[in-house]
Amino acid sequence: MTAVVAHDVTITAGDRTLLSAASFTLQAGQITALVGESGSGKTTLARVLLGETSGGIAVSGSVRIEGSTVDSSFGPGTVGYIPQQPSAALNPVRRVGSVLAEIARLHVPKAQVRERVLEALRQAQMPDGQRYLRRFPHQLSGGQQQRVVLAQALIGRPGVLIADEPTTGQDPVIRAQLATELRAVAEQGIAILLLTHDLDLVREIADRVLVIEEGRLAESDVDSPIRPEPVEPQERQAADPVLRVRGLRAGHRDGDTLHDVDLEVAPGERVAVLGRSGSGKTTLARCIAGLHRFRSGEILLDGQSLSPVLRRRSREQLARVQYVFQDARASFSEFTPVLHQVARTAERLRGLDRTEARARAADELAALGLPESSAMRRASGLSGGELQRAALVRAMLAGPDVLICDEITSGLDARRRDDLLGNLAELQSNTGCALLMITHDLPAVAALSHRVLVFDEGRVVEHGRAGEVLDSPNHPATRALVQASSPKTAGQEI
Repeated sequence: MTAVVAHDVTITAGDRTLLSAASFTLQAGQITALVGESGSGKTTLARVLLGETSGGIAVSGSVRIEGSTVDSSFGPGTVGYIPQQPSAALNPVRRVGSVLAEIARLHVPKAQVRERVLEALRQAQMPDGQRYLRRFPHQLSGGQQQRVVLAQALIGRPGVLIADEPTTGQDPVIRAQLATELRAVAEQGIAILLLTHDLDLVREIADRVLVIEEGRLAESDVDSPIRPEPVEPQERQAADPVLRVRGLRAGHRDGDTLHDVDLEVAPGERVAVLGRSGSGKTTLARCIAGLHRFRSGEILLDGQSLSPVLRRRSREQLARVQYVFQDARASFSEFTPVLHQVARTAERLRGLDRTEARARAADELAALGLPESSAMRRASGLSGGELQRAALVRAMLAGPDVLICDEITSGLDARRRDDLLGNLAELQSNTGCALLMITHDLPAVAALSHRVLVFDEGRVVEHGRAGEVLDSPNHPATRALVQASSPKTAGQEI
């Protein structure tokens, strides 16, 4: 059965045509992958299917979903949507359980609400979801947030599910489980439109592939994903650590997330932090950045203790420790051009005047493929990948001694991902700053990192040289990550 029929859909943004005269169908029970470079218009097209467009976007053509025109009112549960940035669908001041229950009450009697909520969480690969019902979104890892948003979409048992980068921020094990779950959801007769840069995932589960390129939509096969060559970074000269973490314990009201964590990073060193979603990686990063108060332990920057509270750190300390967030969109205001927000870092923390700061920001953004014409838009006018590049430039303009990157490649297509990793390596080498990279991208770890730390349930369970750990993992948690990230369908036809 045809669930979606789109005819001659044209999308324009000012004088730019994002999509020209596109016609396609989505079949019930099938997964259709929509691929294309960052900024090609994938998310915009998805929002058109929902009847939603941002300012400055004009749409022509027609779309019918389950027999209803998109500009008419849908019944509850007709379309489920999973946004690329999970925080966009989570209320920061409401607990997870109350929001899920409110959605469930739209679909089932009160007596069945809790059962429906827990069922949706299980479908979203959170079998222990009950323990998270009392938490607020900021108390969840990026991967946990993504799974909660998936549960929100599944509560209504939709006829069409639009998933915008659903594996963003997920560890390889959860990614494999989500792939299985999406296939199981499709087998229930649901049409799934999968927007993704994860070409391995496309090969694994997609029935059809649509490609957006230069404003045109066509059905196509997908070439093998581009991966950076795993070249071992150059050896560093021995140096005293610029960052020391000693006996760190931190967590939430329902228990500790980190248990007696020790870490040292030297100037110019690149250290990757791996682990399952929820293992404590982001909590560690937020503690180092002063964004999460820790219970005990010490964080030292060149031997000086850093306050666990950001506002108690000096301006110099703020500049020396910079954080590039996994959810880049949430780190930008919607009321000011992105270029001005990036330049503001150089003004506040480096003392540059406004004209010089904006010129410097524009040059650095252009070097990462974001021209000034795009950077002058507000955050809503840029893709997730474009915002991640802008966030990296903003952090580097502070001249940090420690740069923390939290899943910064997760929203990028293969080419942009490789470009960003190359630029990150060059920037880091030129400045000599220490790099702490939190990631689920094991090929990037092999290509970029000197050392690896593997977290499991809040503890460091394995560490060593990147190549040695990934080639010969010792701990079960490390072996599970390596095995789950290995391509299972290489060379198969879609």
